[in-house]
Amino acid sequence: MGHRALVAYRRPDHLYDLRYSHWGANDLSLATSITAETPLADGAVAADLLADAIARDRILADYLDPCVHEALYVVDPADDYAIATYRVCWLEWGDGHDGGRGAIVDVAPGSADRDLRTWFRATKTVLGDVVEMGGLSRRAALAYLEARVCEDQGGTVYTYDGSIGADEPRPDHWRESGG
Repeated sequence: MGHRALVAYRRPDHLYDLRYSHWGANDLSLATSITAETPLADGAVAADLLADAIARDRILADYLDPCVHEALYVVDPADDYAIATYRVCWLEWGDGHDGGRGAIVDVAPGSADRDLRTWFRATKTVLGDVVEMGGLSRRAALAYLEARVCEDQGGTVYTYDGSIGADEPRPDHWRESGG
């Protein structure tokens, strides 16, 4: 199965080259493994490009599938390989309905990541149970989950639709965090 991560390398023209790591989301250790000496983390990041010259706003909507990816790394080689590490949270439930809603949460590896994953799993599980018992509609539970991820965890909610190359504007906005 793997613990899949998307790794976005910022280029001098402020676009991004995207690569894949099959186990990179396991414990977010790529955050310390990607360096100037080991830009592909000694093979933990695939050498083949998934995409090149991608605008930052397109990474989430067109490439970061929350059903597939568990983490996103944004690497800035020009800034001594500074890395922003995001945990991907899939906001939907696994029954075939609207699988493209996700959120990214900026988190450090270690206990902060473990705490976030535990909090998210517990919150989503309880909300799923409440929906199953008829206490909330699926739409209300999703709205509540999105609000909690944003307000409690500082997350950014997005919709992945995989329409690579589409030119229509996106309603979601990924805040620039210095990288």
